Amino acid sequence: VLSVKVPATKVETLREVGDWVRERLGSGVIVLGAVIDNKPYFVTMVTPDLVARGLHAGQIANRVAAITGGRGGGRPHLAQAGGRDPSRIDEALRAVVELVRG
Repeated sequence: VLSVKVPATKVETLREVGDWVRERLGSGVIVLGAVIDNKPYFVTMVTPDLVARGLHAGQIANRVAAITGGRGGGRPHLAQAGGRDPSRIDEALRAVVELVRG
């Protein structure tokens, strides 16, 4: 599980960084966060082997975003989310490991 804050100015940048990491990771869950225009945004990716074991990027993204007062969703392997409270982005990213463990 990798969850990290990225100095991005666009959500597309989060996806690009996530794709780069996923190609090198092999197996895992990636949650990248950034504060863009004073709002927290997240991109969540789950590798196919973990999707097959029941992990769902959309569900993880929604739970992470909820910590910042937001919502998210998407497909089992890729999801996006946004929140309202940028001061809680670090807290949300720290919670990822526990959220993935269930």
